[in-house]
Amino acid sequence: MVQDLYVLMITAALVSLLFKWIKQPVVLGYIVAGVLVGPHLYGETIVNADNVKSWGDIGVLFVLFCIGLEFRLKNLISSGKVAAIGALTIILGMMVFGYGVGQLAELDMINSLFLAGMLCMSSTTIVMKAIDEAGLRKERFVKGATSILIVEDVVAVVLMVLLSSIAIRHQFEGAELANKVIYLAITLVVWFISGILIIPTIIRKVKKHLNDELLIIFALGLCLGMVLTAEEAGFSSALGAFVMGSILAETVEAHRIEKLMTPLKNVFASIFFISVGMMIDPTSLVEFWPSIVLVCLVIIIGMILFGTLGCWWGGQTMRDSMLTSFSFVQIGEFSFIIAALGTSLGVLDPVIYPIIVASSVVTTFLTPYIMKATVPCYTFFYNHASARLRNRIDKREQKVAAAEAAAPSDDSNAVAEKVRHAVRKTYVTKYLVNLFIKNMSAHDE
Repeated sequence: MVQDLYVLMITAALVSLLFKWIKQPVVLGYIVAGVLVGPHLYGETIVNADNVKSWGDIGVLFVLFCIGLEFRLKNLISSGKVAAIGALTIILGMMVFGYGVGQLAELDMINSLFLAGMLCMSSTTIVMKAIDEAGLRKERFVKGATSILIVEDVVAVVLMVLLSSIAIRHQFEGAELANKVIYLAITLVVWFISGILIIPTIIRKVKKHLNDELLIIFALGLCLGMVLTAEEAGFSSALGAFVMGSILAETVEAHRIEKLMTPLKNVFASIFFISVGMMIDPTSLVEFWPSIVLVCLVIIIGMILFGTLGCWWGGQTMRDSMLTSFSFVQIGEFSFIIAALGTSLGVLDPVIYPIIVASSVVTTFLTPYIMKATVPCYTFFYNHASARLRNRIDKREQKVAAAEAAAPSDDSNAVAEKVRHAVRKTYVTKYLVNLFIKNMSAHDE
């Protein structure tokens, strides 16, 4: 295991330094490092693939936990329109595109549906990493983009239930899907209400005892606890990590936890991208290149088209809509999860998996370059648009700018703090907090 980490870190460091030197995104260096240490290039395994996959899965959890720490629940609520309309437009549009590609390739209905499901979800991890490396984290569009990715992750859980039902029964079970949606909604509400009302109160009570070491251990414990809770409830572990990050974002120690988590997140996230690179078989790129090119074009064109339309219909400016859609031009972890689901159910054509993996890597590789083209494309589109459309774009820009200027300053804690204050006085909350503090004191003695 130590040898595996040594090989991964040294290879990733050397390749990433090279990519930095030639002014290319570091994430691409991680993927290339994965190809170099993977089992396909030399015909033998340099590192243990199972270990790398496990570390990569942890990296995804830490990345989503940190995304949750940066994202406030009130931001999701305030972005509700663009999140709902944008996500549904992208998912439905890409499902239609993906199903059409499957039918064009003469796949059966189930394989076409699984392919459609793999093509409709952008990668939260890759999008956030690309935005960070492009220096766009403070841009206005990021809040809406993050909201859309969250809705996509939630919808992905429901989609997997739907695909499983169709694969097993070869028919659509509407009642089962409705029950799953209701169950997910109730579970999320319970998690958020319980977490936001109790955890910030506990942290406030024990704040003076929390040095950096104890704080990061406590935060990681809560994160992994929610991951296990999500898995037991039948949901994605990544969803659990994000939920706990969002809950801790409402605490007074949110920024401190985020700062402490950053080095850990960076290490394990790099291993995730290396694990993606390890799945690339260079020979499959040659064998299936026409299919890979077609799928990549469908992903890029479809995400840009439906992402721009969905964000525009949701109320974003045209520039922000294009910045969002141009950052979504890849597929990632959920595509692999859906592919694994189809394989485990024995319904997925074996040819689809290598095509999806290669398409994910290619689109991930292209994402930073496509993002750089956003502003020139927007300028070209605006200059060549009709006078009527330009007038609508200008009015939307003015409307959004005016709403932003009129928005109250981030005194944040507004609603959540008032509710917490009220609940903090209840007997149950007092009892739980005092019991927790009592247990901590007992361990210290």
